[in-house]
Amino acid sequence: MEGIKEQMKPVSIPEAQEMVDHWIQTIGVRYFSELTNLAILTEEVGELARIMARTYGDQSFKKSDLGKDLGEEMADVLWVLICLANQTGVDLNEAFLKSMEKKTVRDKDRHQNNSKLK
Repeated sequence: MEGIKEQMKPVSIPEAQEMVDHWIQTIGVRYFSELTNLAILTEEVGELARIMARTYGDQSFKKSDLGKDLGEEMADVLWVLICLANQTGVDLNEAFLKSMEKKTVRDKDRHQNNSKLK
């Protein structure tokens, strides 16, 4: 696997799943248990929520929050979600495409004339 910084090209969902698995197998040694990763995912979503609430909501930043990067927090959520997918045999690409299809069929007219969104 070439260096991550040198790669700097878009990564597909299957490539991301492969990259995380390779990292876990070679650097991380093993996956944490599924329940531990679920707890970590919850923690990471909380960190993302904290930055969102301070950036786009009504909360003020604390000194400890000032250096936080929104994209980095989102990537942390994605990382743990990919770990969970890898551990449980979920093909995220396939699952995402199914979800898009479901939402498209279900919601094709739902938001078109919603005055609350305009």
